[in-house]
Amino acid sequence: MKRSKTLLDKRKKFIHNYVEDNSAKQMKVIINELVDKLFISEKTIYNILKQ
Repeated sequence: MKRSKTLLDKRKKFIHNYVEDNSAKQMKVIINELVDKLFISEKTIYNILKQ
């Protein structure tokens, strides 16, 4: 199933904002929290952050 572009953009924005807001924590902790919240893989999160 194809995802809508607006939802993908919102997810990217959320991830970037979450990382900025929690920058005092270690990246591994932030990634684990995002995996739990968004139900996506670590690899997907790292790929979004690379962009």
